[in-house]
Amino acid sequence: MRSKQRRFNAKGLGKTKMSVRKAAAKLRIGMLGAAALLGMSAVQALAAGDVQAGKAQSIVCSSCHGQDGASAIDPSYPQLAGQNERYLARQLKMFQSGERDVALMTAQLIGKSKQDLDDLAAYYASLPAKAAEAIGSDAEIALAQRIYKGGIAEKGVAACSSCHGPNGAGNAQAGFPRVSGQSSAYTAAQLIAYREGNRKSDEVFGGMMRGVSKGLSDREIVALSDYISGLN
Repeated sequence: MRSKQRRFNAKGLGKTKMSVRKAAAKLRIGMLGAAALLGMSAVQALAAGDVQAGKAQSIVCSSCHGQDGASAIDPSYPQLAGQNERYLARQLKMFQSGERDVALMTAQLIGKSKQDLDDLAAYYASLPAKAAEAIGSDAEIALAQRIYKGGIAEKGVAACSSCHGPNGAGNAQAGFPRVSGQSSAYTAAQLIAYREGNRKSDEVFGGMMRGVSKGLSDREIVALSDYISGLN
């Protein structure tokens, strides 16, 4: 009788733990939605840039990011072409101020006005994004697809598609970046930086990228970054 009672208790405890995990995952997703609303209000103040003025400003940028904005000289550098304007403008301003600590970028933006940065963002947003292709195994792609579309409830990882869209195009109005076509090396580096707390540019969104990436293992990050690069 006691043995049956113990088994019953263990089963009940297991269900309780699962319920708690599911509730935590739902809470995290709800918090992401709230953070998105906060972020939208924060980025709506960004002024629209001038594409032609931005093109003139981009000459120096092309030495690292390519003349088309989609042929970076190093896979650790992001592809800029087709990225949404709000996201780009905000990142450029964070680089310039040092809030996002990348010394090379900060140095390149010294002396540029707010309008210059808005113009650069508008120019790169106007360029066509370059498609890429995932190269992982079927098993790795299947794993990444599950995470991207459904998250990992037991680890509190929300679905990437909830903010970045089913095809990785991002959310221009909210300022959530396009991730499709991005170098897998760059995406992996950013996810690790968020996970380790070395990148904090998600503060306006309640730190949601740091929160999500905490639940990802190295293997999951590598698989996810490869899968994302091939979205279109």
